[in-house]
Amino acid sequence: MYIYIMSRYLLILCLFCGLFFFGKHAFSAQNNALQKQEITLKQPPYLKAGDTVAIVAPAGILKHRTREIEQAKALLKSWGLHSAVGKHVFNQNNHFAGTDSERCEDFQKALDDPKIKAIWCARGGYGSVRLLDKLDWSNFKQHPKWIIGYSDITAIHNQVHNLGFESLHAMMGTSLQDDAETIKETIATFKSALFGNTLNYTLKGSEYNRAGIVSAPLVGGNLTILHTMLGSETNIDTSGKILFIEEIGEYKYHIDRMLQSLKRAGYFDNCKGVIVGNMTRLRRNTTQWGSSVEQLILDALSEYSFPIAFNMPAGHEKDNRALILGRTVELIVKKEQSTIIFKGF
Repeated sequence: MYIYIMSRYLLILCLFCGLFFFGKHAFSAQNNALQKQEITLKQPPYLKAGDTVAIVAPAGILKHRTREIEQAKALLKSWGLHSAVGKHVFNQNNHFAGTDSERCEDFQKALDDPKIKAIWCARGGYGSVRLLDKLDWSNFKQHPKWIIGYSDITAIHNQVHNLGFESLHAMMGTSLQDDAETIKETIATFKSALFGNTLNYTLKGSEYNRAGIVSAPLVGGNLTILHTMLGSETNIDTSGKILFIEEIGEYKYHIDRMLQSLKRAGYFDNCKGVIVGNMTRLRRNTTQWGSSVEQLILDALSEYSFPIAFNMPAGHEKDNRALILGRTVELIVKKEQSTIIFKGF
């Protein structure tokens, strides 16, 4: 009888300890999640005349792009800004603008130099991810500055976001290969965001729009890069946020596959809204997908109720308007049109 009573006592004690341990860690995990969502991103100082902008190439090679970089320098000068071009910008190492070490050296110098107030990426392509674990952000966290670019630069935007700072999804130096008149909205919104002028957008309506109104921080960028960040420290938490996506040169089934993968990873579970940018030069597969890319996105996200806005002119088109990632925006989506209002100006 004594042994029976003691065994029952030990069993109850073990159950109690297990429940306490589980409850404590469940509470801790929930508390950590709440703290993660409540982080307010810091805004780097807006630029003013006399400031210096570094032009660096963290990714693809800049072959025969000297003229565009000279135009980028001229554009900055016309705004009263100085430019500092990275030592290795025109280096060539296979696919990349120099070796990983050379590209990292230029980016690190720009991060650490107190005279540099913004870092403007010359182009995307591929390669930014190879620098993420090599960069030291200590000085940046003490003296933040705007990181500017899009496409492959999404990897760096993710890193900056997870450090707790806003960044600028906007044109790059080589965007000036296009005539300035044909990209005037691209340039104008880039300047407005950089200098702290009001930034609001009214988007063309779409029958695919899912109506709704929400106010939340904006995150995102290139869909492929967002997808490749899954499972790493550079993955972004989309809980309580509005996600922007854009893409170029993909098959529709690739887009669906990435959305399905993000969905299975819980990417959209607590998302507050989605803004769809340019889906440029989609490739044709021998087996046709059978619907528009807009319908593809709606189908992939059919179980969620958040608003979805199409026709945001941002991504791999000439009309590539600036977005402040990490900034709270009010998103108003209707079939007739959508409105994006950036707060904090």
